[in-house]
Amino acid sequence: MLQEMSASSSSGGGRGDTVVVDRCESQGRCGYCKSPGRTSRSHGLWAHSITVDDYQELLDRGWRRSGSYLYKPDMERTCCPLYTIRLKADKFVPSKEQLRVNKKMQRFLDGTIDVKRQNHFKAEASSSKVLYSQASKSSGGEVPGELISETSSSAGKCEENHKQNEIIHYLSNKIDSAVSIFIGNHEIPSAVQLPKSIVKKVTPQAKKKLAEISKDLLYTCSISFQISAFLRRSGLAEQNIPNEKSAVLSPKVVAEKLASYIDREGKLSGLSVQACNGYLNFYSGTGDFSVTAEALTHHSTGSSTNCKHSCKPEGSEAPTYKKRKLELRMKRSSFDPEEFDLYRRYQMKVHHDKPEKVTETLYRRFLVDTPLNFVPPSKNHKNVSPCGFGSFHQQYVIDGKLVAVGVVDILPKCLSSKYLFWDPDLAALSLGKYSVLQEIKWVKEVQQIHCPTLEYYYLGYYIHSCNKMRYKAAYHPSELLCPLRYQWVRYDIARPLLDRKKYCILSDHYKLQDGELLTDHVSESSAGQLCLNYNEEDTNEASSDEDEEMERDLEDMDTDSVDEPGPEHSLSMDDELKVRDVGNVMIDLNGSRVKFKDLQLLFGPINKKNLDRLELQLRRYVNVVGTRLSEHIIYHLA
Repeated sequence: MLQEMSASSSSGGGRGDTVVVDRCESQGRCGYCKSPGRTSRSHGLWAHSITVDDYQELLDRGWRRSGSYLYKPDMERTCCPLYTIRLKADKFVPSKEQLRVNKKMQRFLDGTIDVKRQNHFKAEASSSKVLYSQASKSSGGEVPGELISETSSSAGKCEENHKQNEIIHYLSNKIDSAVSIFIGNHEIPSAVQLPKSIVKKVTPQAKKKLAEISKDLLYTCSISFQISAFLRRSGLAEQNIPNEKSAVLSPKVVAEKLASYIDREGKLSGLSVQACNGYLNFYSGTGDFSVTAEALTHHSTGSSTNCKHSCKPEGSEAPTYKKRKLELRMKRSSFDPEEFDLYRRYQMKVHHDKPEKVTETLYRRFLVDTPLNFVPPSKNHKNVSPCGFGSFHQQYVIDGKLVAVGVVDILPKCLSSKYLFWDPDLAALSLGKYSVLQEIKWVKEVQQIHCPTLEYYYLGYYIHSCNKMRYKAAYHPSELLCPLRYQWVRYDIARPLLDRKKYCILSDHYKLQDGELLTDHVSESSAGQLCLNYNEEDTNEASSDEDEEMERDLEDMDTDSVDEPGPEHSLSMDDELKVRDVGNVMIDLNGSRVKFKDLQLLFGPINKKNLDRLELQLRRYVNVVGTRLSEHIIYHLA
């Protein structure tokens, strides 16, 4: 009777019944450190129904859900402590990288980039970067690559950027034509696959940092380094070049040859080309950029496309600027075949799950089932979000096609992000990171217009000892929850503490207004006694994928095992538990609800050993859920 328990109650908050929970005990193998044995431990409850207010309170005590299972890591005993992390949305300051994610998505929607094509050439691009890096180190070139940025299009400057693309396309064709002549003149096999010539615009910042560069320098290309490196690796570096016997085809020599071939083919409509330390540099002869742009745009559709030996790779034509439409749809959590198909593809391609492991049953239990009672939106109630409170799937739809789904819980004080799955063909868009930015934006807008109390964004658990999970702290300014006193501590304060120790009582450390760091004299060993094992469960959240694509927590628990009771704990109670009053805990037994202190009045005398065991379980239960919740949650005895 005492090995399996559950609870339910009514909160009286106007948002439905609170919790019905079943108790179980187990422990599992950690999905983060992969340590041998069952080292991941947590307290756990099976929840049948719970109000959003109570779940919000549980979140703020370190709990979290996977489907209908609620769990709280046993912070002192588990191998990888999981700290609840949150962000106040209206204080969020995006980093440069996060801004780039938004810009890239905007360019994709504008039609100026094709991410599928980028995925196709990803391996080739990686190879070229390595080759370019090696060539640059050996050449002693003076124009650092990081100071030169590729011209990109944005919605606000579409016409100007279109001209820039035309110019770059035109110059690339000129260089490819010169490369083909170079190949023919130096008896290099015509079938050889050389890298695509990439022309980059030189930024004003680069000119300021490198004063020796002319202010008229507009574009540059490093193809000479790549050609020279290829020839060296192919054993073709030393050639009997006319008038230059035994000359070595260094990047400098190659650049000079290419510049001469470009000059022979004719003027560059206001631009001039020069070889400089292995680079092909293009300068403005007139200083009138707009005239140059118009002239080059006119010529870009001309003779350069007729090169007999053109090295232009397939797909290098100018962008078509086909607009795309992105829709965000918030729908209540329910099974959707289209979502499941996307989830299945994502799990198998990104996480390499076997098909038999990605079943509809497991999907429903993990991402569809929810114990949260739905609270509908109300015109008369300003403290409810426009879609209500409860569990939702936020769909990202581009031109009518589902490309990503964010599984979230919307609560009175926060949006709690649970999981995200996306189209593997669009990996280049960093949809995980993009969805985080959209969810933060959603919280800010809802707080300002609809629900002033909904101000936080919860990113799940933060694991400082797992490098792949540290991306969550990149969303500033974030806070971590103290595992003992349940106070929120700024990440910048918590970080140095966690650098020294995995498990740390964060509220022992705080900063005064003058910035001095103090430590309260509280024994971590004695305080840690409060974190007892009410329940143990494998939480197994998965980290981000190999490309460090941001995604939400994968609470990939072995939920088949949680129904089995674990080993019984010793009946001896330490002093910390003895002071906890469990008399008012409401218990459900065979449909009858009674407080623990009245249990024997209703059912008569109970064996002392069984009663002590139940009391110990209730004390542990009160310890992890808190006194307030324990007094109106119904704790079921099966």
